[in-house]
Amino acid sequence: MSEAARQPVTDRLTEVFDLVGPLHRRAQRKVEQDAPIEGLSVGVRAVLNMLRDLGPMTVPQMGRAQALSRQFVQRMTNDAMARGLVETVPNPAHKRSSLIRLTGKGRAAIDAVIARERAVLRQVGADLTEAEVDACLRVLSRLLRLLDDVDVD
Repeated sequence: MSEAARQPVTDRLTEVFDLVGPLHRRAQRKVEQDAPIEGLSVGVRAVLNMLRDLGPMTVPQMGRAQALSRQFVQRMTNDAMARGLVETVPNPAHKRSSLIRLTGKGRAAIDAVIARERAVLRQVGADLTEAEVDACLRVLSRLLRLLDDVDVD
């Protein structure tokens, strides 16, 4: 395909980037507005959700997985730990880097957040097809891979 033929796709990908920023900021703001319900910040919510989905992880692993600085993830983990939402457990693969895992209280908090968010998303997604969502995920995943080399620390 010639460069001229690819230009419209490139223009459309620019539109995707133009939408992702405001979408991300509004989603963060919505989480912050709803935070009093469970008392979770956006950062703590991200840590709890990652542990919910992926199981126990180290702070550096969480940082890499979410393209966040290790220091930021450590602060969010410390906040979650102070509130009894996560705990450290020994890491058989590394003596100095403990695994972080959800407590029962942490699982209940993130499960409540996810249930509330899914109720909202059901309203939004009612007229979208699975193929449309698959295409969206494919495009966003490709764009994310394009930026894999960006250092977040």
